[in-house]
Amino acid sequence: MASPRKSFPLLVFVLISSLGQGFCQSKTLLYPYGPSQGDKTTPVEDDGTSGEVPISEEFKFFSNGYRSLYVNNNGVISFKTAVSQYTPDAFPLTEGETFVTPFWGDVDNDLAGMVYYRESKDADLLNTITKDMEKHLPDLHYAATWAFVATWENVAYYGAASKKTNTFQAVLTTDGYRYFAILNYEKIQWTTGTASGGDPETGLGGTPAQAGFNSGDDTHYFNIPGSRTPEVLNIKSTSNVNYPGRWIFRVDNFEVPGGCVFQANFAMEGEEFWKDSTCTTKCNCNSSGNVACVDEACPQGATCEPSGSFFK
Repeated sequence: MASPRKSFPLLVFVLISSLGQGFCQSKTLLYPYGPSQGDKTTPVEDDGTSGEVPISEEFKFFSNGYRSLYVNNNGVISFKTAVSQYTPDAFPLTEGETFVTPFWGDVDNDLAGMVYYRESKDADLLNTITKDMEKHLPDLHYAATWAFVATWENVAYYGAASKKTNTFQAVLTTDGYRYFAILNYEKIQWTTGTASGGDPETGLGGTPAQAGFNSGDDTHYFNIPGSRTPEVLNIKSTSNVNYPGRWIFRVDNFEVPGGCVFQANFAMEGEEFWKDSTCTTKCNCNSSGNVACVDEACPQGATCEPSGSFFK
């Protein structure tokens, strides 16, 4: 897991006065964050990290328990070690890399933006999370007892020659028995820094950002649709709980509500697709959360082309 060394950008980023102020606007899907919530901040530096952050509750991730974590500027919450890498590798990473990544890309908050984080048992926050879980997943009967909130607010990309910024959030939460990650996307305007091959004017191209989960082995990982493709720019309009901009996952015994996981990719309930590029096996995500596949040939005269994570 290594990236080429950066050189300092020669481009000038024009700051605007509203960036990095640490407050939430009304009608946002983000949970409250910033100085008014008692948040801490990561260092204002390219590829920075919070350092190890102890947490009072053990958080279970892919069956393993953790008592500390790292909030990394480049859009990663990691459990074993800090992550300074700025160009995302494709999952799975199999050398013990264990992290939640709402948007692993080349953030440079030395140019613009802030990264906030806090552990919380605040009753108002937990009540809001509980109500949201009831709204999105009513059959769970989930009541939050603990949360960890990390927010990347109006963060720029490395080498930026534009005012484009991203705002997104990762929330870890538990009721003492089950463990969830909630990923919220408020604004996504760029996918790639210049050291990852991106265009300085657009923040696009090159190797785009990765979103999902990695356990450190070759089996337990997950890619949110569009990861490491230009389509990740549209992640704000996607969801697995019918709420654009929000994804919810159970992460102790990994489950993705609202669909199926097939070859580490997400299929919506009822979605049909071909198993691979040979287009000889047709698959369907059924209501039980399982994928059923049957031998079937692509009809004569029809086309079978990549579409999102699958062939259709």
